[in-house]
Amino acid sequence: MKPKSKVLIIAGSDSSGGAGIQADIKTVTALGSYAMTAITAITAQNTTGVNSITAINPKEIYKQINFTCKDIEPNAIKIGMLYSASVINAVINSLDKIKVKKIILDPVMISKGGAKLINQKAICLLKNKLIKKVTLITPNIPEAEVLTDTKIKNTKDMICAANILLKLGAKNVLIKGGHLKTKVVKDIYVNAREVKIFKNKKITTKNTHGTGCTLSSAITTFFSCGKPLKKSCELGVKYVNNAIRSNLNYGKGYGPINHLNSISINKKFR
Repeated sequence: MKPKSKVLIIAGSDSSGGAGIQADIKTVTALGSYAMTAITAITAQNTTGVNSITAINPKEIYKQINFTCKDIEPNAIKIGMLYSASVINAVINSLDKIKVKKIILDPVMISKGGAKLINQKAICLLKNKLIKKVTLITPNIPEAEVLTDTKIKNTKDMICAANILLKLGAKNVLIKGGHLKTKVVKDIYVNAREVKIFKNKKITTKNTHGTGCTLSSAITTFFSCGKPLKKSCELGVKYVNNAIRSNLNYGKGYGPINHLNSISINKKFR
């Protein structure tokens, strides 16, 4: 098959392959599109945690984005780990130059093992400037709490937080409900016109490393192919749930999900 669209991923690298740019590339490819990358940071990590983070020079990030897009124009962009205010400024300057309209932001702040992946100055810049330039922002509950200075304990709180993000300049918000201790996971899509709740039975497993990266990349891929944003969110949630359900059980900590769940291998390659 030929790729259905082209997606640029701006994110950090995960040496264990479960999250970050590695999960993004796997997701975009598994869903039938062509992935390009601009790496913002390099992490040494595995399923038990993050050992170190090395930042990429913001000038090099700017070059990665612009030089790539000058040659192959993306249909959509997914933004993940940004790490610092200088990186966010470099990304904003790039977005202003390349003028891609479909942009999904996953505000990555804390790793599954608890390591902080962004500093306070960068969080303020993300809230005040970057959020206004994207089509959709996809925080989980801890990230939404940081961005809105609120506590989220239930569905009503999630909707309130989403509305605060809309007031900050977000066009569309998808707050992921996996952190709530409920039997049914509710992911809530909100914009100025509607509230849509995607409900799925919670899958009991510790192997959920990279779910946020994977979801935002899946949404970006469906959106890049021309599907409406709400439908892209619905299909992205479905893809991630199927990936979690595989329960790969790799590693000693929070293991990765199965990005290949959407692929059937042609007989001649078996």
